[in-house]
Amino acid sequence: MSSVATVEAAPVEYAVAVEHYLAGADLGAGSRRVYRISLTSWAWPLVGKVPPAGQSRRLASPPVVPLALLDHPGAERRLAAAVAHRVRYAQARTVNRELSVLRSAIAWWQDQQWIGTDPTAALQQVTGRLEALPPLTGAQRAALFATLAGLREQALWHLLQDTGMTAEAALALDAGGVDVAGCRARSGSVGIVRFGAGTADLLGWLLAGRHVGPVFLTDRRAPAGTRAAGACPLTGRGRMSYRRAAEIFTDATRPLDPAGKGWMLHQLRRSRAVGLQA
Repeated sequence: MSSVATVEAAPVEYAVAVEHYLAGADLGAGSRRVYRISLTSWAWPLVGKVPPAGQSRRLASPPVVPLALLDHPGAERRLAAAVAHRVRYAQARTVNRELSVLRSAIAWWQDQQWIGTDPTAALQQVTGRLEALPPLTGAQRAALFATLAGLREQALWHLLQDTGMTAEAALALDAGGVDVAGCRARSGSVGIVRFGAGTADLLGWLLAGRHVGPVFLTDRRAPAGTRAAGACPLTGRGRMSYRRAAEIFTDATRPLDPAGKGWMLHQLRRSRAVGLQA
């Protein structure tokens, strides 16, 4: 007696197809959450909309999108525009990772015979930002530091302004390497950096006596399996990522930008690394 393979009927909605894909994927809980956020963010451009930025991107309810839109001729153009928009607010590796997640899901949906085409096939990997943006002016910096941002953000932004170090290097700092009284910090990638008294005060309040763990922490506990160096042993919170720091910065500066797009975190870094020492 021969058996006939059956193909499950394709779900109507993109969001349902996402859940089917995640249910069958070999992912840990943390990776599954990241994949869901990434896949959900592609729903907006499929209907010609711009996804929300920053924390709103994680919390917003996506539009109802028919899965069949992935087979429509305009899907490739919409996704290409979404990549061009996203690269303004995230590093190239982040955009490439998000695009890779979508490609993996599309390949799985094709295997299920739910869609017949891959609208990402012609999209190229992002190799850098689409445009070089100038450093912030003195007036822009003054407006930035007058915003009602949290202590963590103000400490990071002032540190970048004072030292000229990259955001990645600043986020990699550990509490044990910060000498608040001496207005300096030890960075594994750039050596000793010096900062002003105002930044020292902000860092002192932020650390509040902590001498171990990352200086800049996320708002939630680190995922299971996080390396010891990536989490605070006192609170269990994880090291803040560049992606999250960049999203917060762009979110906070959107009201200050006449174009309404917000500024990029790397624009805060001075053109000359004034605070670095050999």
